[in-house]
Amino acid sequence: MDAATIQAMIESGLSGCSAQVDGADGVHFEARVIAQQFSGLPTIKRHRLVYATLGSKMGNEIHALALKTLTPDEAK
Repeated sequence: MDAATIQAMIESGLSGCSAQVDGADGVHFEARVIAQQFSGLPTIKRHRLVYATLGSKMGNEIHALALKTLTPDEAK
């Protein structure tokens, strides 16, 4: 697994979002995801939306994913 693949999965799963993913070792990653869908949601629900885009890859090919989830307004 690589950061570019994870980024593509997140961006295709959350319509209109912007994701930046980093991770050099192939199993531990950090992602900053900006999406309008996060508006009004607590952090745990935001994270669940992102995890849903990755499906069974989470916990398998992706051992760990640190998330920062923001709305467009919060990202300004």
